[in-house]
Amino acid sequence: MKKILFLIHDLGQGGAEKVLVNLVNHMDYSKFDITVMTLFDCGENKQFLRPEITYKYWKKKMFPGNSHFMKIFNSKQLHKMIIKEKYDIEIAYLEGPCARVVSGCTNSEVRLVSWIHIEQKNEKAAVTSFRSIREAKRCYGKFNEIISVSQDVQKSFQNALCLSVKNEVLYNTVNSEEILHRAKEKTETVIFKETAIKLVAVGKLLHNKGFDRLLRIIKHLLKEKYKVYLYILGDGPMRAQLEKYIADNHMKQYVELLGYQLNPYKYMVKCDLFVCASYSEGFSTATTEALILGIPVCTVEVAGMKEMLGENNEYGIIVQNDEKALYKKIKLLVERKDLLEHYKKQAEKRGIMFSTEKTVAEVERMLLSL
Repeated sequence: MKKILFLIHDLGQGGAEKVLVNLVNHMDYSKFDITVMTLFDCGENKQFLRPEITYKYWKKKMFPGNSHFMKIFNSKQLHKMIIKEKYDIEIAYLEGPCARVVSGCTNSEVRLVSWIHIEQKNEKAAVTSFRSIREAKRCYGKFNEIISVSQDVQKSFQNALCLSVKNEVLYNTVNSEEILHRAKEKTETVIFKETAIKLVAVGKLLHNKGFDRLLRIIKHLLKEKYKVYLYILGDGPMRAQLEKYIADNHMKQYVELLGYQLNPYKYMVKCDLFVCASYSEGFSTATTEALILGIPVCTVEVAGMKEMLGENNEYGIIVQNDEKALYKKIKLLVERKDLLEHYKKQAEKRGIMFSTEKTVAEVERMLLSL
């Protein structure tokens, strides 16, 4: 049996956090003794870990300036400070600080894996949490394998750092059966506007997710007298800014911020169109979930979307990463009910690709081959 450590910053509401819980909950416990460790003991997804998983943390609470504090120490010092036990495989499940910690392992018998979730547009973006480019290359160079969540993420990371480390693409694990099951639950407190085309967007309320430009698109459509309604699932630092925009533009009766929901699927499934307006992504978990639920998808072009939706918009609509282009396609879909129905059927077909068993089996194969 292989003793494995997954290290992640926390188990908050992000996509990587949810995906990690899905993955470890479905692995074969006769082959793997699994520990999930967080740098900080916080996050909604912690409660979903199965009892077979050992959970640990470094610090009880996140503290201001923690990333700067960690840069005071080199990777070996961090590893000694944070990881106390011996494992057969240590996995940095997020870029940056987790990679610095795991790369500090000095035991040559331990296999090291780094998981890359975010597209690195340049060298500077790839080394944000490191002291320097030199340190980043040295740390990542110590890993036995680097896993990317999409081909675009893999390509951008390799272009940014030019490493000779073995690397491969493994898609995120989603719990497809649970998603479909939980989508059947009732939404007692939310009234869905049956006379409007209902759009839904999901993610932490960060600038990177593009909710600001999605609100501008909705404002434009409303001005043109289209019957649309937007539901946003998620919470985060941009909430106050988004609420102000909604109030200032008299959109309260057309946009609802539902906050972070432990079960987003029961809300998503009642909507007519899923929209991703992100400036960048790695491999969007929310988009994968929308496909499993059979919701038509309209997205800007970010990493992983062509792998999900096809090179020629077979399973959903991809537009250039531009607000005007996204507006035009959303408008087209609002006008064309037949097109929405077509992409609903295509989404249902594509959702089958993301079976839990398939993605978990690929990860287990990789770990056993190290």
